[in-house]
Amino acid sequence: MKTAVVFYSMSGNVKNTAEKIAETVSADLIELKPEKTYPDKGFKKFFWGGKSAVMGEKPALMPYSFEAGEYDRIVFGFPVWASTFAPPIRTFVEDNRQLLENKKISAFTCMSGSGGEKAISKLKDFLKTDSLESELILIDPKDKPSVENDEKIASFCEKLG
Repeated sequence: MKTAVVFYSMSGNVKNTAEKIAETVSADLIELKPEKTYPDKGFKKFFWGGKSAVMGEKPALMPYSFEAGEYDRIVFGFPVWASTFAPPIRTFVEDNRQLLENKKISAFTCMSGSGGEKAISKLKDFLKTDSLESELILIDPKDKPSVENDEKIASFCEKLG
């Protein structure tokens, strides 16, 4: 079963986790980058990111390569913004909604505080699915490495097969 890990990362926590997952399950990485980058420091980071997430914005993305027919499984990775998934994931899903049908879907999220469960739930609602093949919520796995996070990643990958 061929897998793609589709992710957006601002601070590197999601990217670091995506790379670990991709290496473990031999998946392809597809990094999403908005054409206009979000502020990544201070008040502006939280204001603009949170506003964009809450308003359900769909930012234009830099070109990426995704041949849906090559993949049986898609793993989404994103930071939690205002208890929801980051807007670049929304754009990717909207751009590829029909191509995602009949794919096995999993998701992981990285956060500094809380809201991971709500973010995963909102992603499921947006994907119009009741369940995901596997789910993973981590707190700052790159910035605060721990054996617990490594074990959670390994368990997530085991569920992927």
